[in-house]
Amino acid sequence: MGATLTQRRSPWVVFTRHDDPWLSIETAELQKQGGRLIRLDGRKLRDPGTLFATFARELSFPGHFGHNWDALVDCLHDWHGHGGDTKDIAVLIDNADCLLSVEFLGLFVSVLCQAAWRANLQLDADGVRDQDTPPFTLHFVFLLDSTALTAFAMAAANGTDVGVEREEGRLTATLTGEDWPDAGSEPSGSPPTSQ
Repeated sequence: MGATLTQRRSPWVVFTRHDDPWLSIETAELQKQGGRLIRLDGRKLRDPGTLFATFARELSFPGHFGHNWDALVDCLHDWHGHGGDTKDIAVLIDNADCLLSVEFLGLFVSVLCQAAWRANLQLDADGVRDQDTPPFTLHFVFLLDSTALTAFAMAAANGTDVGVEREEGRLTATLTGEDWPDAGSEPSGSPPTSQ
């Protein structure tokens, strides 16, 4: 199965060209299903301070957002719990070429994968389903203008538990290992996720 923005399954992060026809198809389908697109400028994500501030502002995080990586995971996966609507979302990062040189790219990709895993499956860190919070689709797309996709492969794969693959002309990232059951597997203490 290829990358999707409309289903609650991995891959959670996609690197692609800004003019990829797949993006137009997937974003149109997401919006048709009532989903929402949020666009961020990669040039404002080149250091952790401005990255956290940009996410907080553009996604309307609560005032108690801690401006750190763990808080970013929490606020993204709890997004509907603090003023967000009930629609599925895709976060598109424009001008992502400039992020290739940031030292924390692997950590950033890992954090985005963790947030998407938790939101899409509503599983806690032990893989147990949260019965009180409905899952929602959350995916991230890095939009490149001129940098080759392969240039991002090693840096993205440096994230904790991140697996990177080349798939249908795109670079995809997801969490790997038994600690991160995917939508197609059965998390402990819960039924399989419907698609």
